[in-house]
Amino acid sequence: MAIQSQRIVTAVLIGAAFLAGVDLFIVNVAFDEIGSDFAGTNLSELSWILNAYAVVYAALLVPMGRLADRAGQKRGFVAGMILFIVASLACGFAPGIWWLVGFRVLQAVGAAAMTPASLGLLLAAVAPDKRASAARLWAMTGAVAAALGPALGGGLVQLSWQWAFWINLPIGLVLVYGAVRYVPDVRHNEGTPLPDLTGAAVLVVAVGGLVLGLVQAGDWGWTSVRVLGAFAVSVVATAVFARRTARHPSPIIAPALLAVPAFRWASLATLVFNTGFGAALLGAILWLQLAWEYDALQTGLAIALGPLAVPITSVLAHRLFPRARPGHMIAAGSLLFAGSALWQAFALSPTPAYWTTFLPAWVLGGIGVGLAMPNLLAAAAATLPPAQSSTGGGVVTMARQVGLVLGVSMLVTIVGGADREAAFTHAWYAVAACMLVSAATALRLSGVTTVGEAQATTGHAASSGGDPRGAARR
Repeated sequence: MAIQSQRIVTAVLIGAAFLAGVDLFIVNVAFDEIGSDFAGTNLSELSWILNAYAVVYAALLVPMGRLADRAGQKRGFVAGMILFIVASLACGFAPGIWWLVGFRVLQAVGAAAMTPASLGLLLAAVAPDKRASAARLWAMTGAVAAALGPALGGGLVQLSWQWAFWINLPIGLVLVYGAVRYVPDVRHNEGTPLPDLTGAAVLVVAVGGLVLGLVQAGDWGWTSVRVLGAFAVSVVATAVFARRTARHPSPIIAPALLAVPAFRWASLATLVFNTGFGAALLGAILWLQLAWEYDALQTGLAIALGPLAVPITSVLAHRLFPRARPGHMIAAGSLLFAGSALWQAFALSPTPAYWTTFLPAWVLGGIGVGLAMPNLLAAAAATLPPAQSSTGGGVVTMARQVGLVLGVSMLVTIVGGADREAAFTHAWYAVAACMLVSAATALRLSGVTTVGEAQATTGHAASSGGDPRGAARR
């Protein structure tokens, strides 16, 4: 492939990963405007704009990746991108909150189709010795999306909140054109069994029921029939999912993955860390808007400086501490984020003091994310045999998305009370507790000697194309 064409392919596929990631963060700052347009909408209902997207996206990542391997990754990528664009357009025209939530679900289906396909296509397009760095670049888009998403959303909301969704249309069309014209197709494992799509739907019900109970408990009451019913549905669906996982020939989560202790601990650390991170991100945005009365643009710019520390920290840590154990790096990052949350809990007050109270703690949290998040995926993949590592990466990504959902739900549940300052203080304590659990869990990791070893294995894992059997054959 010519160098110019390879650059275009890289730009298209990295751009698609960024678009899917930024959509998870761009909507945060539009909550106030959406709530104002849809009169009578409360925070619990607004949270489903984020949660519905993240739950469906999480559950479909692995099966969509396997479907793309069977049908062709380029076909899956283009189809997912088109669905994402159409759903984004519909979001802007939504006549009510639940219409908007429904269109967000369609967005998530498209994002789940295009995300794993974009990684497989990218790694097939670059030279073998460039695949590890390409995988890190692709993974880094999540941090950049977290940094730019709120700021971009804040700017677009100055026009209207609808533009937080409509911006996907022109960018998405350019990416579709670039994919159709320049990206070569990749196809693996055409004869393998279909992934357990029913199991994916059951997983959506399990996580959705849990989130519904947590989010609505403040309004409905913890002992109400509806909340208890939501928790009961979640428990039953979880049991059904576990049964299907054990019996289906191509389950969403292969039982063999969970037989690797370090992978279990890495997945659990990912879930807990992102629970705290999801709560902290939305909590910071709501505090700036509700307590300090920042507008959407001010909020987006105020939030952006913390996540910008993530890629800088990640690169520096990789260069300065190549012999460090990933578990130790994850634990250190988790402890720094816990310190950031406690700083916010003690320092924040209704009197705005961005430069002296909010920003230092927020940047400290960004440094913690830069140490922890890249190493979570690296440590999980590095502890698996090559035949299982790419699917393991998908499972860890799913754990990250579920953690974000639970974090948003936890935040909404805690800050739903009347005493705003006390509620946010409790929320920051909850974030710190999540990070302490994440640190303790990360220290249980074993089997990965150094950061360099883990990240090299991650590059190899990602290059296997999304299916463990394909990796084994190659």
